[in-house]
Amino acid sequence: MRGMRSANTEVLRSADDVPDGLFEAADSVFSTKAWWRAVLSYATPPGAEASFVLCRMDGVAAGLFPMLGANSFTTPYTCRYTPMIAPDADAEAACEAFAHHCRRNPVTRIDALPAEWPHLPALIAGATAAGLTVRQFRHFGNWHEDVSGLDWAGYLARRPGALRETIRRRLRRAERLPDARFTLIDAQENLARGIAAFEDVYATSWKDPEPFPRFNAALMRTASDLGILRLGLWSLGRKPVAAQFWIVEHGQATVLKLAHDEAFKAHSPGTVLTALMLRHLLDQERVNAIDFGRGDDPYKRDWAAQRRQRIGLLLIDPWRPAGLLAMARHDLGRLRHRVRST
Repeated sequence: MRGMRSANTEVLRSADDVPDGLFEAADSVFSTKAWWRAVLSYATPPGAEASFVLCRMDGVAAGLFPMLGANSFTTPYTCRYTPMIAPDADAEAACEAFAHHCRRNPVTRIDALPAEWPHLPALIAGATAAGLTVRQFRHFGNWHEDVSGLDWAGYLARRPGALRETIRRRLRRAERLPDARFTLIDAQENLARGIAAFEDVYATSWKDPEPFPRFNAALMRTASDLGILRLGLWSLGRKPVAAQFWIVEHGQATVLKLAHDEAFKAHSPGTVLTALMLRHLLDQERVNAIDFGRGDDPYKRDWAAQRRQRIGLLLIDPWRPAGLLAMARHDLGRLRHRVRST
């Protein structure tokens, strides 16, 4: 085993037990200690076994893989999952140590991985070196756009003609409404009121009930503590009719949740609030990228021009019956997809 004599893994149950140096390598809120605290408290299924698999090389923390049983610790709210690799670590050796840990399961599923994650080749190579068979699958799309140097007018000029005209028409109509009001909450002040308004709008929207009803509020509080919260509300009179939860970090604005009250659909509150939020983010905060989060909802391709793939990996022990069965199902599914595509 390459480099494995000095490698070992240990299973931690709390993010607070993880050496701080690993969290310094976090490249997004989805890899921070604050994120894992919120997820553990408010978005973990009852009875699920959450763990943080810590890989050490020569006694030094080299990699961290948050897990939920035999799966990556991802949730319906996770936009990207990236195991943390220490900056000076041998990434492939750390991934191989993790893969040896995974051999206790017939199949380990890792999903929500960015296809462009720089350590993806190391994870695949490490798993292969540990005797596992790797299968890759497409998980979900992520729509985004580089808006470096653009203001609202420049961004709007890039949009498809139909959307551009809809935005202009709806904003003009909204500006004529005497009781319409746009509110942006980005700090602790008014946060409780903002969360209550968000949840009121969500309850009257087309959205399905949340699988973890307390998580959005917890994440908004976490984002506020980190200074990255942007909670937008559009109200008519005293009634909030649209709400959007964005975060801004490293110059990138990402929308995590949006909803509008169906009773006010005639005013296109979702379109109005998206436009108002983006106008603020571009003209006032000068963000250099926008990100529409998780999934391939059709509307996103009009607001953001580029798509990138989030992928998944199956790390399979081919010597166990359940592993062989999983591999056969995966390969048969891909074969069926190819036949249907021809």
